Amino acid sequence: MSKRIDYSKASPEAFKAFGGVHVALQNSDLSKQLIDLVYLRVSQINGCAYCIDLHSRDLLKLGMSVDKLVLVPVWHEAQTLFTPREQAALAWAESVTRVAETGVPQADYDAVTAHFNDKELAELTYAIGLMNAYNRFGVAFRMVPGAAKG
Repeated sequence: MSKRIDYSKASPEAFKAFGGVHVALQNSDLSKQLIDLVYLRVSQINGCAYCIDLHSRDLLKLGMSVDKLVLVPVWHEAQTLFTPREQAALAWAESVTRVAETGVPQADYDAVTAHFNDKELAELTYAIGLMNAYNRFGVAFRMVPGAAKG
């Protein structure tokens, strides 16, 4: 599988707009590690190898243990490794990412609002939406993960 187009160069203004949301999230009240954890889980659901590689590396740089990192896809089974806030964020990320299947039920909303205030929940949901969009570009244009570049 080889990379298709470089979408950032093909449409730089739109790419810059996505970057603006990314910067806003980096400056949000959410921790970088929580944002990257959500980015990773969303990317795993969507099968974006480029983003899985990128955010796994970012989490390792931020000090996440390998033991915790490898259990992100099955966090439900390894709950003691994840804080209640992380669990709420991961559950919300899964529900919102799978919106066509879940419809994002009230129970999911109630669960996440126990751990996030309105501003944080909006920022968390922006992060989920942004990563879902980036994943579509990564998969559609066959972005090559850093580990596969040789």
